[in-house]
Amino acid sequence: MNSLTSEEVLALARETLHKEAEALTQMAATLDEQFVGAVDKILACTGKVIITGMGKSGLVGRKIAATLASTGTPSFYLHPGEAFHGDLGMISSEDVVVALSHSGETDEVLKIVPFIQSNGNVLISITSNPESTLAKNSNFHLNVGVKEEACILHLAPTTSTTAQLAMGDALAVALMKARDFTAMDFARLHPGGSLGRRLLMTVGNVMRKNDLPVVASDCGATEMIHRMTRGGLGLIVVVNNGQIEGIVTDGDLRRAMENLQAKFFDITVMDIATRSPKSINMNAKLIEAEKMMTQYKVNSLLVTDDEGALRGVIQIYDIKL
Repeated sequence: MNSLTSEEVLALARETLHKEAEALTQMAATLDEQFVGAVDKILACTGKVIITGMGKSGLVGRKIAATLASTGTPSFYLHPGEAFHGDLGMISSEDVVVALSHSGETDEVLKIVPFIQSNGNVLISITSNPESTLAKNSNFHLNVGVKEEACILHLAPTTSTTAQLAMGDALAVALMKARDFTAMDFARLHPGGSLGRRLLMTVGNVMRKNDLPVVASDCGATEMIHRMTRGGLGLIVVVNNGQIEGIVTDGDLRRAMENLQAKFFDITVMDIATRSPKSINMNAKLIEAEKMMTQYKVNSLLVTDDEGALRGVIQIYDIKL
């Protein structure tokens, strides 16, 4: 068994990446009206986009279907072998079919082409051979031909599957733009993801609202320390007659202790409080709170209701959960 040096390992990796990058650059240069036609037909589709393919092409097809479905184009993957044995019933006449095959001669895929044609479906093929049987029997053909595989034996699907995957991404991105697909649309389809959570959930959903570290404006130094410790938020809020008057953070407290030393215990909270602290309405989205924290370089915001009364505290850790 040959032992490779670190330099040899890195050289092989870089060569692989360069080959695949070059293939994608070449593919971008050869894109034509076939791609435009495919996008137009998918946009006009009143059914779903059904992706099919065998082997590695099938695996890529599953990813393309998932990407389309999550970016506003209803889609699912259909195994061509299963389709030929009964699952063709999943294809309605309103659907668009996208078939992947490196050679364009994959038997399992070709066997279902007559049904797709007789069913009135638009067929889009993604192959490396424009002269292949699949390409010639398609309404639109997307050429993902590459000069060579990155595999050192030039056998294993590497560059070719990268090209297929990239073409699927190109379709998805073009369709997103054509549909005016927004971040909010993405969030609705990904409610369990981090972005979905930040775009859909409100500050009031996650704010800390129990036993808030609130003190009056005449609060002394000792009580400030005790209240901040008990609150566990690294801050205390000054409230008088229901109105927020200021905020003191643990950093403010430490700096005051260092600067004032023995005189520290003679002060009251308003001597070191930040007046008019940053706040956000409880009905605002989490993404708005995150933007505010970034803009003002703070880790906490006071949460208020429509009348400006304190209802809670939200911290950057609550948003990132």
